Amino acid sequence: MLQSVLTLAASNPVDHVVNQFPHGWGVVEIGGYHIHWWSAHVGNLLLAGLITVLLLAWAASRIRTGPASEGSARYVTRNPFAHMIEVICVYLRDTTARPLLGDRTDAFMPFLWTIFFFILINNLLGLVPITDTAHLADKFVGGHVFSGILGATATQNLFVTAALAIIAGLVINFAGVRALGVGGYIQHLTAGTPAYLWPLMVPIEILGTLIKPVALALRLFANMTAGHILVAVLFMFAVSGVGLLTNGGAGVVLGPVISLASVIAAIAIYFLEIFVAFLQAFVFMFLTAVFISQLSHHDEHEHHGAHGHEHAHA
Repeated sequence: MLQSVLTLAASNPVDHVVNQFPHGWGVVEIGGYHIHWWSAHVGNLLLAGLITVLLLAWAASRIRTGPASEGSARYVTRNPFAHMIEVICVYLRDTTARPLLGDRTDAFMPFLWTIFFFILINNLLGLVPITDTAHLADKFVGGHVFSGILGATATQNLFVTAALAIIAGLVINFAGVRALGVGGYIQHLTAGTPAYLWPLMVPIEILGTLIKPVALALRLFANMTAGHILVAVLFMFAVSGVGLLTNGGAGVVLGPVISLASVIAAIAIYFLEIFVAFLQAFVFMFLTAVFISQLSHHDEHEHHGAHGHEHAHA
């Protein structure tokens, strides 16, 4: 019974990470093909977007400077949770992005903050047992009503991570063109090599430009999928241990041991998954900042070189 209700305890752990679709709606037929316009991933994606906008707008209202009549208290954040968000934002800006982007940091931080919090909220939503709650609710109503509407981790969908990576890739390259100019950007593709090496270096640099977003997409997708499958496997073992109790004999002893060990391990992995949710959001944002900075090194090199010549003349 438990296995039929909880996807975490399903006999096939991959069922927990497979995208689910609502029953009887959310699909349209085009040219003989059935196109799903809604799924559990879409539901969580939209929910994460809504939470991101509302949460950060609320935090901004608590973080912003108050009226002058409040004196020094006008600079104090007016909520502990908003203060935590402020600390995270300041750390990401001053410790992570500014050493890479320099005086362009403030221009890119709204984008980088948005990427971080949107991915983080998507990752954390995937740890909430929404799918299992939906299946349990369907059992009570006796039909497919809630399953497939919400619940699946959107960032374990390769299409979602690819879309995020494409957006990051466009920002990275537009920032490079803006920093270097069209000519400087094209020159960057030669990697500073002699002209006779350009037929080799230009394709390599173009491939590198394409591979960077691919790496961003695959890293996020693989980490979120692997962790969820591991948790699902451990819960599957836990339920299997309970099933051994009905077999009698050695199962009476081994069943509780297997279930207890699996539950303890699953709880430990769940805490690890919370850490991974933060880590992967940070890694995606950090690597995006790194790639943006890499496409401006030519400009910075010339800038430092100019200063060197000035000092030499002095």
